[in-house]
Amino acid sequence: MITYESVTKIFGSGRNAVTALDNLNLTIPKGEIVVLLGPSGCGKTTTLRLTNRLEAITRGNIYIDNQNIMDVNPVQLRQRLGYVIQAIGLFPNKTIADNISIVPRLMGWEKNEIEKRVDEMLQLVNLDPGIYRNRYPAELSGGQQQRIGVARGLAADPDILLMDEPFGAIDPINREQIQNEFLRLQAKLKKTIAFVSHDIHEAIKVGDRIALFDKGKLVQYDIPEIILTQPKNKFVADFVGADRALKVLGLMRVSDVMNRHPENILRADERTENALHFLKEKGFRYGIVIDGTMPAGYVTQATLSYEKGIVAGLAEKYPLFLKERTSLRDVLSFMLMYDLPLFCVLDDNENFTGTVTYKDIQQAVKESYAD
Repeated sequence: MITYESVTKIFGSGRNAVTALDNLNLTIPKGEIVVLLGPSGCGKTTTLRLTNRLEAITRGNIYIDNQNIMDVNPVQLRQRLGYVIQAIGLFPNKTIADNISIVPRLMGWEKNEIEKRVDEMLQLVNLDPGIYRNRYPAELSGGQQQRIGVARGLAADPDILLMDEPFGAIDPINREQIQNEFLRLQAKLKKTIAFVSHDIHEAIKVGDRIALFDKGKLVQYDIPEIILTQPKNKFVADFVGADRALKVLGLMRVSDVMNRHPENILRADERTENALHFLKEKGFRYGIVIDGTMPAGYVTQATLSYEKGIVAGLAEKYPLFLKERTSLRDVLSFMLMYDLPLFCVLDDNENFTGTVTYKDIQQAVKESYAD
């Protein structure tokens, strides 16, 4: 979708010349999010600004759908590309509706089309049109303003979205929420996105691929799993961090490792002596007590040895349940927090579907590095 062919950008001349981008060769596939990652001054934002011709290319070519961007009128090119920046850049004297509709109006859309599109965009970013379309930016929170920035970038329905640290100015809690919202939108819209970030955690979370830059050069371009498990050199290894095994867990979900048919299941109405015999015979230290379709908790051999009755009355409740889309990084955190080696997984209807253990997570990490 976007191809960079030996692209170089030099600012200044002579002794004062600075090479901001050095011989970049890169292709961003259609419908994917490629995160341009690296420290400040590495060339990632320059790459975006060259793409929409806010900066002139010194050498090389950029193609969009096999068309050289230099053969396209720069204004028309920018109208084709959604652009979202960290500073958001909403016009403070214009309503939210006016801010969102800027590009469609410049492109000559009909008034009724624009109004319909504004409402669609607000609904898309989970903001009620009846409440927000006539408000001004100052009346919105930072997270809401950032959503409007995304809505404005998508308003003209561009195939390509350029995003320059779009969530960098948001506090950590709202930042995670808007990242999740953004991924929900991408799953629905399948845009081609060049996404600038300096945050490895964000890159791993949102990127289908990561392009890691250093001093104007592309150092490694791979899917996140490869960046984390097979760093190309010391710079990449240092940048992703010594805890990259934990970062790998952020890419994996409960659904990737869960046991859908655990054997250590006990009925809630089971007698304690029968349950204890079953656990000893099978070599299980504890059993999961199921009441109908829901886990009632867990019991250990020690508990069953000292108490009589039915297991439901002895079950220790789980502090929380997991969903299949929960990341393994979060699961490991829960296990350490609650000192439990196993959690139960529920589906969206709150039915028991399986378990995840510490050993499952440990094996997943080993396999990711072995692959």
